[in-house]
Amino acid sequence: MPKKSAGILMYRFRNEQLEVFLVHPGGPFWAKKDAGSWSIPKGEYGAGEDALAVARREFREETGFEVQGLFLELGTVRQPGGKLVTAWAVQGECDPAGIRSNCFVLEWPPGTGISKEFPEVDRAEWFTIAVAGEKLLTGQVPLLDRLCDALKWRRWER
Repeated sequence: MPKKSAGILMYRFRNEQLEVFLVHPGGPFWAKKDAGSWSIPKGEYGAGEDALAVARREFREETGFEVQGLFLELGTVRQPGGKLVTAWAVQGECDPAGIRSNCFVLEWPPGTGISKEFPEVDRAEWFTIAVAGEKLLTGQVPLLDRLCDALKWRRWER
């Protein structure tokens, strides 16, 4: 059975543009990656857990911001590795400079026996829909189309 994650795609309108809030994963593997490496704030959940509650919790844990509002269900997408990501969109505002992420411990460098702590998210940013299509992990790009459809927003250029 594939792993399941739930997440929030926050959006806003700025200068007649639709923008989305994305996060960049922390840790040494992602440190020098940009295009195709950003994500919506999300996290895994198990049987019996409420996916929207998990999505809201993960947004708070990865950014430090509470998320409230009218949640638009965007459905589920399958990432290339097989993980299923269920997402909701919500209009909101938060300052990327103010993110506070939870951390994880990883043996680094591998094989050294040295454990280091890294933030789960090392930065966040608002992107226009067009730029977000380049930054976002490939498996999550369909969420941008679904957001545009839900908002009846014009299609974005790729």
